[in-house]
Amino acid sequence: MEQFTKRAIQIIKQIPPGKVMTYGQIAALAGSPRGARQVVRILHSMSKKQRLPWHRVINAKGEIGLKDDEAFQVQKLSLESEGITFTEDDRIELERYQFRP
Repeated sequence: MEQFTKRAIQIIKQIPPGKVMTYGQIAALAGSPRGARQVVRILHSMSKKQRLPWHRVINAKGEIGLKDDEAFQVQKLSLESEGITFTEDDRIELERYQFRP
């Protein structure tokens, strides 16, 4: 496993309940500021195996990045169960909920 991947996994595991981080934020902290797509790949391929809190990772606009309606709803309900609220247009207020380790 490459260093970026190891660091990204460590960062994702540290996101506490009720907080979110963005793909780009994780990529930058893991050492690759332009590696947001790599974070997506890590979440897609390693969430189950590594027991990652994948639902706490969103895009830079404060939106859930999943396009599939069922997966979108699963992520939204998971976040709401941790106390995160959404605006009327399904965004999360990053100023309020973003985790900054």
